[in-house]
Amino acid sequence: VLWRFNRLFNNGDEPAIPLTTGDVRLAQAQELWSTARDKPVKLRMETSGLGSEPPMTIHQMFLATVQKYGDYPALRVKKDGMWVSLTYKEYYQHARAAAKSFLKLGLERFHGVGILGFNSPEWFIADVGCILAGGLATGIYTTNSPEACQYVAHNCEANFLVVENNKQLIKILQVRDQLPHLKAIVQYKGELEQKLPNVYTWAEFMKFGANVPDSELDVLIDCQKANECCTLIYTSGTTGNPKGAMLSHDNITWTASATGHMINLKMAEEELVSYLPLSHVAAQVQDMWICMRFAGITNFAEPDALKGSLANTLREVRPTSFLGVPRVWEKMQEAMKAVGAKSSVTKKKIADWAKGIGLQASYNSMNGDSSVPWGFTLANALVFKNVRKALGLDRCRTCFTGAAPITKDTLEYFMSLYTPLFELYGMSESTGPHSISWAEGYRIMSCGKVLTGCKTKLDKPNTDGTGEICFWGRHVFMGYLNMPEKTEEALDTDGWLHSGDLGKHDEDDFLFITGRIKELIITAGGENVPPVPIEDALKEEVSIISNVMLVGDKKKFLSMLLTLKCNVDDNGDPTDELTPLVVEYCRQHGVIVSKVSEIVNKKEPTIYKTIQEGIDRVNAKATSNAQRVQKWTILQRDFSISGGELGPTMKLKRPAVSKMYEEYINKFYGE
Repeated sequence: VLWRFNRLFNNGDEPAIPLTTGDVRLAQAQELWSTARDKPVKLRMETSGLGSEPPMTIHQMFLATVQKYGDYPALRVKKDGMWVSLTYKEYYQHARAAAKSFLKLGLERFHGVGILGFNSPEWFIADVGCILAGGLATGIYTTNSPEACQYVAHNCEANFLVVENNKQLIKILQVRDQLPHLKAIVQYKGELEQKLPNVYTWAEFMKFGANVPDSELDVLIDCQKANECCTLIYTSGTTGNPKGAMLSHDNITWTASATGHMINLKMAEEELVSYLPLSHVAAQVQDMWICMRFAGITNFAEPDALKGSLANTLREVRPTSFLGVPRVWEKMQEAMKAVGAKSSVTKKKIADWAKGIGLQASYNSMNGDSSVPWGFTLANALVFKNVRKALGLDRCRTCFTGAAPITKDTLEYFMSLYTPLFELYGMSESTGPHSISWAEGYRIMSCGKVLTGCKTKLDKPNTDGTGEICFWGRHVFMGYLNMPEKTEEALDTDGWLHSGDLGKHDEDDFLFITGRIKELIITAGGENVPPVPIEDALKEEVSIISNVMLVGDKKKFLSMLLTLKCNVDDNGDPTDELTPLVVEYCRQHGVIVSKVSEIVNKKEPTIYKTIQEGIDRVNAKATSNAQRVQKWTILQRDFSISGGELGPTMKLKRPAVSKMYEEYINKFYGE
């Protein structure tokens, strides 16, 4: 299909910007799905509205921004303590130079370029350069073992691996002989510790393509079709081997446009901080693609962002939107509570008074009531503005949370500071977002409303309307690379994507997630128990608990594995030291301790009693006997990414935890 159009997409009162430059080309395709790297798909085009927007390639979207906003800053990073910028024109030229180098060094069409490292301009340039050169851009988690890196690189038939530093290079060198398609490795930070064949520094790599004619690259760019694959997002493999979700140009360009349109983004006004793993769909779509589409600025955090430096970066950048996984918001909440605990009695009283007003004002706003409680102006001046400034969120119009469930306690805490968190829901297989909350449309504990131009279907609903959430739209992925059976499990014969999540809608069409089908605990008595609501309820009842995992599948009763809140070391790993808030909590209960081990080894009676009382309160609200927790234990060490209990976005890896703590679980049931 080839058609010409001059359609303009008008974003609010902004001057219209062409969504593409030139012709739209689609490859002939008969099916909505594909598992072959070079096989295009039929698009789920609508006849009107946002779902009918003409498709375009990554290059067309990039060029449209460059032509109008070429001199605007695109990427900012700190070098030797100073922020340095690349404009959109420079970013585009760097991406073209990288593309030419990939071509010179032998990148084959639809072969992978694996990128393994922390977020940086080079990560973006390698990714976009790979796509322009006709490859498949493939992020690899920095936390992956050498074997896990080998699996992804082999699966996508990577011709190149782009690594951050020597630490990541060593992993690849260990498995290099098991990667038959690999032609070269590029290290984008620092000098090489030793000179090896086909291993290059970033500077060396960027010069390779200098003699490749622009026309050669342009021919390759011009033959790309919007319904062909350009990116692979590997699921983090919480169960079994990771699957390579194939995303087309249209998946990315349409989703970026539709998301920005829904939350009213303005051209060249957005600024954000990039710190979550770019191999994860949420960070990649927000940091790279939405920013590119709306000519925003991406500021790169320091590599130790999640170990503590993120707070400083936020205060320096003052982003206009910020995406945090629940654990990031929980850490902020804990840090603010710790500061509050040290305040004078007067300050505490003012803060409590202000938070009461903030919570009411947030609920009013959520329910479409623009009035604010008496005293709001004073509370805003004394507390809310200062808190937002201290967090670096004083310019932030939208604070998002996603990638894992968040507790009502954390949501209400930020509402009490008049900084509501807007929950997103989606998956790798839907190019990120499927439902979105934003200032004009949110409900606490809901994931918002379906992305404009997409549809939700609840499959096999029960009596209260809860069913499996299924997606339809141009954000739905092509299929899993080389995995037809897995693709058939995810996409039904009509082309609906089955999420594996359970949910329901309220009367206003807000989507509420009630659990995950695979996570459902089915007791020996045959009752289905979603674990998250029970786990969250206990965290709210007992503030010293960090992580909770409910167990009891095929058992006669439910049990719990618990961890306590502790400080982390410089590597972000949990230590034996309790957080100041836990120490204070224990002191208030007449127990003087500073370590997790002091509580666990002695089974500290007072603390164990307060936890049991919290569990009793949760059990009192249970809908049936089968949903009551009968046994529990506190583990010696909190869960972590490096420990293997949490995924890269800090999501609980239930199968892994069950295996690691099998001995404890067996004890619950006398096995």
